[in-house]
Amino acid sequence: MKEFRGSHRSMVVGKNGMVASSQPLAVQAGIDILKKGGNAVDASVAVAATLNVVEPMSTGIGGDVFSLIQMNGDKKVHAINASGWSPENLSIDYFKEQGLEKIPNIGILSVSVPGAVSGFEKVLEKFGTMPLKEVLKPAIYYAENGFPVSELVAFSWYRALEKLSEHPETAENYLIEGRAPRVGETFYSKSIAKTFKAIAKGGAEEFYKGEIAKKIVDAVKKKGGFFTMDDFAAYEAEWVEPIKSKYKEYEVYQSPPNGQGIATLLELNIAKGFELDSMIHNSAQYLHILIEAKKLAWADLRAFASDPRFNKLPINELLADDYSKKQQERIDLNKAGVSIQPGLDWSSGDTVCLAVVDKDRNVCSFINSLYNGFGSGIVAKGTGVCLQNRGSLFSLDKNHLNAFAPRKRPFHTIIPGLATKDDLPVLNFTVMGGDMQPQGQMQLFLNMVEFGMNVQQAIEAPRFYHNDVNQAALEDGIDSRTRAALVLKGHKLQAETGVFFGGAQAIAIDHEKDVLYGGSDPRRDGCAIGW
Repeated sequence: MKEFRGSHRSMVVGKNGMVASSQPLAVQAGIDILKKGGNAVDASVAVAATLNVVEPMSTGIGGDVFSLIQMNGDKKVHAINASGWSPENLSIDYFKEQGLEKIPNIGILSVSVPGAVSGFEKVLEKFGTMPLKEVLKPAIYYAENGFPVSELVAFSWYRALEKLSEHPETAENYLIEGRAPRVGETFYSKSIAKTFKAIAKGGAEEFYKGEIAKKIVDAVKKKGGFFTMDDFAAYEAEWVEPIKSKYKEYEVYQSPPNGQGIATLLELNIAKGFELDSMIHNSAQYLHILIEAKKLAWADLRAFASDPRFNKLPINELLADDYSKKQQERIDLNKAGVSIQPGLDWSSGDTVCLAVVDKDRNVCSFINSLYNGFGSGIVAKGTGVCLQNRGSLFSLDKNHLNAFAPRKRPFHTIIPGLATKDDLPVLNFTVMGGDMQPQGQMQLFLNMVEFGMNVQQAIEAPRFYHNDVNQAALEDGIDSRTRAALVLKGHKLQAETGVFFGGAQAIAIDHEKDVLYGGSDPRRDGCAIGW
C-alpha cells in the first residue's frame, strides 16, 4: 500500500548536468564549472570549497572529505578516504593522566589533521579535467568580495557564538564586533581567501608542508597540542575499495570504515527481509521495522567501525546474506528491542553534502565536514582555517577497536552514497547530520525504491531519528495513530522539538530518457540546479 504525501516543491529536471547542495551560491559555483567544460569531479571540489566560505560552520579545509565516484564507461565505483589522523606524539595514557574519561568535544585535544585538501587534489588528479587553481576561483571570489548570509546559516552562526568567542583568532575571523553576522549581512573571509590562493598556487604541498602547515602547527602548540610538521607532511588521502550491498535490483555503495557508511548497508540488509512495499509508508508497522533495523546495525557499527589499518575488521562477515538473515530473526514485530548487543562475536552534526552529475553521466557523491559547528573552535592565526574536532570520536577504552592511537584515523560520521543498476549509476545521494546520516540514507532510498517517490518527494517525506539512548523522534507529518501504535510496541518517543532530521541532496539518473532529476532538502538553505 503506497500512501505518502506530495512534496512542497517540484524536482529539478536537467540534461547537461546537475548540482545539489545546501547553499545556492555553492550550487551556482558548481554549475559554472560544468558550463566551462569541467566534469562532475571538478564541480564537486568547487562546490565544497565554496561551501567552506558560505557555510563555514559546517565544512572547510580544516576538516575531512569522503567521496564516491563513478566515471562514464567505467563499471567500477571509486572511493577516497580523506580523513585525517591523530598526532604521533600523543598516546591514550596522556588522556588518562589528565583524568579524562573521554576526549573533549571541543578544544585542542579534539583536533585531527585535516584531510580535505589532500582529498581535493587527489580526486582532481585522478578524475578531474581542471587544475585546483581553477576550481578554487569561486571560493576565492566569495571570500574576497563577500557573500550575503542566508537564514539557516545565520541561525547556526548565532548558536556557535560562545564557542567562537573563546579564542581571539577565531573571533577575529568569524565574528563581527563580537557578534555573529545577521541574515542578509555581507560577510568577508579575507584570511581564507589568502589561504585558498596559496593552495591554488602551491597545491596540497603548501597546505601540508609549507607556510599554512607551519601556522597550523604553531597555533596547535601554543594551545598545548601535540602536532608536528611531520604529522602534516606524512599525511595523504587514500584511495580505498568501496563496500556494497544488493537491494533488489540495485547495488548500494558506501565508503568502508573508518566511516559509518556500513550502517546504511546493514540497515538495508535487514530491512529487505520484510515485505516493505506491502506496508503503508510511515505506518507503525513500517517504522517499527526500520527503527529495529537501525538499532541492530548501530550495535555492530559501534563495536566494529574503526581504522582498518590498525585492526582487521569483519566487513565481509557483517555484510554476508546469512548474517543479515540472523539479524532479521532478532526483530520482534510486536515489541521494541532494548539493550541491543552486536550480533557478531568478533574476537580478533554539522556537515555539508553535495551531489553532482555531468553531461557525460560522470557521478560524484561528495561530503566534507568539520564535525560539530565550527569544529574544535580553533582557528590558526593568519589562515582562516577552522580546525575540525573529529578526534573527539576516538574511544579511550584501550580494548575498543576505535581506541585512540598515534597516527590513527577516528571513527567517522560523514558518508557519501551511490546506487547503481546494471552497473550504471542511478542515484547519487547524501544526507548530512551526524548519526542521522545512515538512517536518513536508508529512509530516502526506501522512499524511492519501495514507494515509488520521486527524488524530491523522497527527500521531503517525514523522517524518524533514533538516538543513542533508545529514543525515537518522529518528524511532524507522522500521524498521532502511528505514534500511539509505536508506544504500544514499547518504543520510547522524544519530542521532535530541536531534533535535526538531516539535510539531504540527491540526483537520480534516468538513462532511458537521458535526463537528470534533482532534489534538495527544504530543511536546509540549498537547492538543486540543472541545465
